[in-house]
Amino acid sequence: MGYVIDTPDAIQKYRQKVLLSSLGLEIKGMTRRGRSVYSIIKEEYNLKGNKKKVYEQFKLLIEG
Repeated sequence: MGYVIDTPDAIQKYRQKVLLSSLGLEIKGMTRRGRSVYSIIKEEYNLKGNKKKVYEQFKLLIEG
């Protein structure tokens, strides 16, 4: 059984969760083509610090 995410708020929350999990994978060493998730999160949410600090700040931001 699947889910339908069709409201702007639900789409934003889902995107934030995907960004958080993707940053966790980057911290563990996974890479991707193009911009890093780390740089996307830093730019969009104006966070500062290294990957682990940004991960913790972003986690608090979306869960709190």
